Amino acid sequence: MPDRLNLSGGRVAKRKQTEKRRGPVEDVGGSGQPADLQSLQSLVTQMLLALGEKPNRHGLLKTPERVAKALAFMTQGYQRNIDHLLNGALFPIEYDEMVIVKDIDFFSMCEHHLLPFFGKVHVGYLPNKKVVGLSKIPRIVDTFARRLQVQERLTVQIAETLKDKLNANGVGVVVEARHLCMMMRGVEKQNTVAVTSSMLGAFRSQPQTRLEFLKLIRKSSGGDSD
Repeated sequence: MPDRLNLSGGRVAKRKQTEKRRGPVEDVGGSGQPADLQSLQSLVTQMLLALGEKPNRHGLLKTPERVAKALAFMTQGYQRNIDHLLNGALFPIEYDEMVIVKDIDFFSMCEHHLLPFFGKVHVGYLPNKKVVGLSKIPRIVDTFARRLQVQERLTVQIAETLKDKLNANGVGVVVEARHLCMMMRGVEKQNTVAVTSSMLGAFRSQPQTRLEFLKLIRKSSGGDSD
């Protein structure tokens, strides 16, 4: 993994998270209702007209339907329930060493421009008499990623959900992402990677725990291990 995971400096901008009660993270749970495909198709047709296109030309005849279905898929996290997702997947165990699931691929949609951002999530936690099924951690990531998001909030939501649902002694989350709203418009910087982190519990209060986590997630395929 590139040295950009050294969160102490370089070109990485880290937004510090604090555990002092700073107020709840903004609710982006949505209405919980399935996407209205008919309304979306109509809106896409109007958008094509507003862009100066001809929605009835051959290449665009099914575009409103395709876009509606794609948007519904990319925002399906609004219909997912964390408690339902974790039901039956929490296991009592006397294990107090760090558990890490790294290089979790994710795709999300920037809520500012409705353009994708994507990358990897690295998650670690210190169990407190129970662990979660390993496959559930990527599912939690997808639940929050498949919504209109900003990277900073996505990072915090993953960390706080794991801390709360597992009552973990500590949670660390690092997210690396490329944003098309920076790559194909605006500053047009194609090689910029944004890195955000959220450290809770022992990952925040114990420097050695935090450093162990950061060292272990650096040991990704093809990355440095120093």
